[in-house]
Amino acid sequence: MSDSVDDSGQRSRYWPIPVLRAVPAAIVALVITFSSNHAAGYGLLLFGGFAVVDGLVLFLAGLTRLPADGRSRRTTLVQAVVTLLAAVAAFACNGLGLPAFIAVVVAFAVITGALELAQGLRARGRSPFSRDWVTVGGLTLLLAIGFLVTPPDYSQQLGGVEQVTGTLDASIVLVGLLGAYLAITAVFHVIAGLSHKWGTAAPAATPDGAPHA
Repeated sequence: MSDSVDDSGQRSRYWPIPVLRAVPAAIVALVITFSSNHAAGYGLLLFGGFAVVDGLVLFLAGLTRLPADGRSRRTTLVQAVVTLLAAVAAFACNGLGLPAFIAVVVAFAVITGALELAQGLRARGRSPFSRDWVTVGGLTLLLAIGFLVTPPDYSQQLGGVEQVTGTLDASIVLVGLLGAYLAITAVFHVIAGLSHKWGTAAPAATPDGAPHA
């Protein structure tokens, strides 16, 4: 089924938002991937940097890219505020160790994930972005679950047939989990944004004036 003219107009306004959201997520994911430092404090700094940019992009979306009288706009602005507060908390709690890292990321993931998931569910059948919001909201809630089920005192001595020395602890696991979440959402945001951009053309009309199916 083709998009309606109204959907095409919404897509043309909104498609840069997911692409912009992908940028900080991809950068932080790459930094985590290629960094040997997976300490909780470093994870908080990286998360804070991501959250600042993501929150500002969400503010842009809520103020200029969504209908002014829609519930989705209000939800997006609330999500932006929560994301920016999470960034402030991440910078303020840097140096407090693993418990602070877990608390900040879990609070962010639970609140923003629930907001975005609910936003997508409410918008089903009314917004071309509902599936995007449901998917990202669900992924964010999975991040919270991953952090909650990882024991804070987890520690595993490396070795065995690989002959790799060192210790795999909860900090390394959780920073890596954050990086994996950001990498997945970055790819999804890019695909979603470009899909909306390519769907901005108005549906072609048949000779009798009806749009093509």
